[in-house]
Parts: sequence; C-alpha cells; structure tokens
Amino acid sequence: MAAKHLLSEECSIALNHMHSYELHISDAYLSTRGLMACYYIEGPGEPLFATFFENQAEVKRELGKQFLKYLRGCESKICLPVIKRPEIDNWGTGRRALESALELENHLSKLLLDLETIASANNEYDVLCFMGKYLEEQKSTNYLPCQLRYHKELENQA
Repeated sequence: MAAKHLLSEECSIALNHMHSYELHISDAYLSTRGLMACYYIEGPGEPLFATFFENQAEVKRELGKQFLKYLRGCESKICLPVIKRPEIDNWGTGRRALESALELENHLSKLLLDLETIASANNEYDVLCFMGKYLEEQKSTNYLPCQLRYHKELENQA
C-alpha cells in the first residue's frame, strides 16, 4: 500500500529510521539466536525463546521491507541511518537476551509513536493509515515480558 504523494521531510526521515531500526532488530535477533545455540543443546531441550528470536528476525526483516516499499512508493529519498550493533557479549544468558530484546522492542514502540506524532503534525494521513497496523501489532506484543517474568521466577526458585 504505497502512497501517491510526496512525504514531508520529517516523515521521510522517520520512515527511513523505522526501516533501518527494523533491520537492526532483525540482526540483533539473529545474533541472539546464534548465541543461544552456543549455550543450549538444539532440539527438544532448546528454550522456547530461541525459536522466537529466529522467527522474529524474519518478521522484523519483512516489516523493514514494507517501510522501504512505502518510501519508494512515495518517491521519497532513501537514506538509512546507521545504527550501532549491540554488544553481543552482554547476552550471555537467556534472561539477558530477553531483557535486551525487550529494550529493543520498547525503543521500536517509541519510534512508532514518534512517527505517529510526526505524521499527525504534518497531516500525513496516508502515513498514519500505513503505520497504524504496525503500531497495533507492536502494542499487542506481550511475549517478551511474559518470558522475562517466567525466567525471573525460575531464578528465584533456584
């Protein structure tokens, strides 16, 4: 669903940032998934969130493509910001990986809300319609907080 009009510069910059950040999260999830494979035996004993990271990496990559497709449809300038890769060494445990993923998702939610604010201020109704579904999906994601609570409970029992 690409718009037929040119975007304001602010919306264009925000959409470029969204595309870049979705790819950033995808890369982080793939890195986390690989790290988890080093700590756990593959197969039935594998933590549920390891598969989640792999699946989410694909989802985030596809969402990034949708933002790029939208930018192209608007004939907007594609200028993706470089986002520093997170320190993978800090993800040495499943709990830390979940905490890091939650931080990434929370920042993504903030970026979506910022984009919504910018689009509203610039009367970019097509942008609001386009990104509305992403904002709703982001709000409904509660898997990570549930997994994090579960791991904290396990640690408390140990």
